[in-house]
Amino acid sequence: MIVRGWAPARVADVIPATPTARVLRVAVPGWPGNLPGQHLDLRLTAEDGYQAVRSYSIASSGPGETVELAVDEVPDGEVSSYLVRDVQPGDELEVKGPLGGYFVWRDDDPSAVQLIAGGSGIVPLLAMARARARAASVAPFRLLYSVRSPADALYRDEVAALDAAGVALTWAYTRSAPEGWDGRVGRLTEETLRAAAFAPQERPAVFVCGPTGFVETVASALVALGHDPGRVRTERFGGA
Repeated sequence: MIVRGWAPARVADVIPATPTARVLRVAVPGWPGNLPGQHLDLRLTAEDGYQAVRSYSIASSGPGETVELAVDEVPDGEVSSYLVRDVQPGDELEVKGPLGGYFVWRDDDPSAVQLIAGGSGIVPLLAMARARARAASVAPFRLLYSVRSPADALYRDEVAALDAAGVALTWAYTRSAPEGWDGRVGRLTEETLRAAAFAPQERPAVFVCGPTGFVETVASALVALGHDPGRVRTERFGGA
């Protein structure tokens, strides 16, 4: 079920996440709930009538009339800059959704699940990890999270706690690593994927989300390693 057309919504809470990102909790009366991995469209209308629409992954899932978004500022992005720098609790906007039925995880699927995130691509994948915990699912989960630096990691503390919750976690840093880090620093390689991800013969359901270049590179590397292309689901984003 989706909210038909545009639905009025109100910003309920704003939480700083990184120097360039915020977590927004948005109240949507009549929201039907959503599956982990789905997204919504968000519309802003200026006083002069100008409108801008962007799509955002949803960090929350399940029933309830509050949805959680995490927005990372895009350089020169008119919508992301407003949401990260200016929007306040009580501000009104419009949403349409939930949208998407392909890039979703369902808690009745016992398959091993490999999550691979680049930057703010963690948002829908965290929704899946949260849903796994809530459902007490025993599906094996692994998460590989690639960020430029520790300060750029959205939901850093919650992601770090996933290991203790049964989600095997691997960090990858492309520009700078935390003090004491003894791993490599740089873009993901086939070697990194081979070491961190489930083996192809385990036939995991793989979800990859991040910037377009990241997603294309990772998906191609996974297929080269022997993963079934039909088991690799991708979601990508970029500036409008």
